[in-house]
Amino acid sequence: MARIKPQALLVQSKRKKGPTRISITTIVFCNLTVVLVVLCFVGAYRHWSHRPDQLKGTGSSNFEDTDAAAVSKKFDLPGHAILNTSKGHIIVELFKEGSPEIVDKFIDFCQKGHFKGMPFHHVIKNYVIQAGHSQQLAAAEDWTSRGKLRGQLATSPKHEAFMIGTSKTKDSKEFELYITTAPIPDLNDKLIVFGRVIKGEDVVQEIEEVDTDEHYQPKSRVGIINVTLIT
Repeated sequence: MARIKPQALLVQSKRKKGPTRISITTIVFCNLTVVLVVLCFVGAYRHWSHRPDQLKGTGSSNFEDTDAAAVSKKFDLPGHAILNTSKGHIIVELFKEGSPEIVDKFIDFCQKGHFKGMPFHHVIKNYVIQAGHSQQLAAAEDWTSRGKLRGQLATSPKHEAFMIGTSKTKDSKEFELYITTAPIPDLNDKLIVFGRVIKGEDVVQEIEEVDTDEHYQPKSRVGIINVTLIT
C-alpha cells in the first residue's frame, strides 16, 4: 500500500475542516423572517393588551347612546318644588307622569319667575287657598257655592287635602295655584291636580287661618316669595 506523504495529508485535512460559505441572500432572508416574526408578536401583544379598554369604552358608549335618552327624559325634569312663602316653606311633589303637560308648564313658569311675589288672594277655610296675580272673585264664589256638594260625592286619594293644582283655564299667560286644605270630592271638575304637599302642611294651615274679609281675601298680605325647583 502506497504511503501518503505528510504534505498531501495536510492539504486534505484543511479541505475537510474549512468553513462552509453562506450566501448573502440566505442571510438577508433569515433576518427578514426574524423581523417579521417579532413584528407579529408585538402586534398581537398590543391588540390583546388594549382589548379590555376598547370593550370598556364601546360598551359604555353603546349603553349611553341607547339608554341615555330614555333615562334623561324620565329623570331630567325636577320632581319637587319648594314654595318659599311669607309663612314658611312648602315642599311639593310634582306628578310628572300623571300630569306631564301641566308639570312642564309649571316648571316653565317657575323658571320665568312667574310665581315670584305672587299673593294668596283668596283663602277659603276648610277648603282651599288660592295664589295668583288675578283678583277675580268669580272663581272663589264658584268654589264656595258648590262646596255643599262635598258630602254627596265619593272621594279618592286625588281629592284629599294638601293637593296642589291649577284651574282648567285656557289662559296661557296665567297660572293660578290652588292648595286644598280639606278633601274635595268634585276636585276634578275644578282643577287639574299636578302635585301634593309632602312637607309644610302646617304652613298651609297657617295661611288658611289668616283673617279674611267677606270676599275671602286676606286682610294682611301673604304670598309666595319665590319657587325653587329640585329633583
